[in-house]
Amino acid sequence: MPSWVTELAPIAILLAVIGVVSLRLPRVDLAGEGGAHAGLRHSPAFVRRRFLNWFPVGLTYAFLYMGRYNLTVCKNALGQVMSKEDFGTIFSIGTVVYGFAFVLNGPLTDKWGGRRTILLSAVGAALANLGMGWVLLSGRRHDLPGVFAPLYALNMYFQSFGAVSIVKVNAAWFHVRERGTFGGVFGILISLGIYFAYDWGQFIVDHAELHWVFFVPALLLLACAVFDAAWVRDTPGQAGHLDFDTADSSSGDTGPALTVFEVGRRMLRHPVIMTIALVEFCSGYLRNAIMQWYPIMAKETGIAKTFIPAHWGMMTCIAGILGGVFAGLISDRIFHSRRGPVSAVLYGAMLAGTAAMFAALATPLLGWLVVFLSLCIIGVHGMLSGTASMDFGGKKNVGVAVGLIDGFVYLGTAVQAYVLGRVLPKGQDARSPETWWQWPLVMVPAALAGFLLATRVWNAKPKPREFAAQDG
Repeated sequence: MPSWVTELAPIAILLAVIGVVSLRLPRVDLAGEGGAHAGLRHSPAFVRRRFLNWFPVGLTYAFLYMGRYNLTVCKNALGQVMSKEDFGTIFSIGTVVYGFAFVLNGPLTDKWGGRRTILLSAVGAALANLGMGWVLLSGRRHDLPGVFAPLYALNMYFQSFGAVSIVKVNAAWFHVRERGTFGGVFGILISLGIYFAYDWGQFIVDHAELHWVFFVPALLLLACAVFDAAWVRDTPGQAGHLDFDTADSSSGDTGPALTVFEVGRRMLRHPVIMTIALVEFCSGYLRNAIMQWYPIMAKETGIAKTFIPAHWGMMTCIAGILGGVFAGLISDRIFHSRRGPVSAVLYGAMLAGTAAMFAALATPLLGWLVVFLSLCIIGVHGMLSGTASMDFGGKKNVGVAVGLIDGFVYLGTAVQAYVLGRVLPKGQDARSPETWWQWPLVMVPAALAGFLLATRVWNAKPKPREFAAQDG
């Protein structure tokens, strides 16, 4: 049996199991809420059409991840041609651009709609990846930071439309009581993207020239753009179904649209949104401190051929799927669609896990521990960036809300890239796992801060017409 079949089979089986379990779960009884929602039931035709709406844009989002984290695969393949400082510089610049791009791209997504901006994201990121692949194909491997940094920054600018677009599109298609489950789906999509980036990327590097690690996601993104253009619509009404009240903070707001500056000002003064943004700063820091640096640590310490590093994409995919589905279902079924409690629980596990890394650095337990940490942090990210942003931003202003929250995610990512690229051991010192103690040392404070912040939004739920009712 081909090796790629062996590696893909566990993912296919797990997704099938999750699909069967999800289908057997009791449906959310929207009709039982009364009031404006009395009599609201999703027909089978609506559910089928909604799948055709979110799946293409979700697959695009997964391939955007492949076209983002392929930089790590490239760094490992190049070895010292791209040093840890070079990698940290390139990735940090890209993530700063990504974070600040939301200031522009969040409002643009609210104005243009998620369909247009996911197309812009896919095509723009594809062209940037083609540019990075061309650099390698042409043999220009000197001064990689000077050549790669602007191309990767351009890639990340267009990538920033992706997260906003997927949430913007789905905000009109999912009631607030269904969105925890969607947060699980969001986590699955993130996880598949990581799997594509690391395991498919490594397969490409092992069996083809290095430039194909950029060309392949570019071609896949262009193909996704075709399907998005054919199927994705911003609202149920545009797809031939009835629009409905989603019961988020835009519910009942039929007044004129606020200006971007007014929406931004009110969100910056919104205590729940700003607390979520700070939690997600910690999430961005921790997520990439784990996912970006563990493969590099494994390669430099000589454990890259052991099971978990050799199947890093698959293992983080499984962990992310479990974390996303766990967080989503627990949020909707146990915590009554509150996102804070499950985030606090997962951050508590993150704090314990990062502290345990000190003792596990030189043991086989380390791989399983970082997989568990990936489960926790992807679950949190799906809950907050993918779900809470819809709840508290509302479908009218979700682009600005996601932009603000995901901007903080990638500011955290940029900080960790800069810090870890400079504090981690180098040269001969990096060959011993015990010398990587700085790695968990700079993660523990972020895990503690994230936990404390998450407890502050334990009881937070969206209020209808929240932004319209504010008096400024």
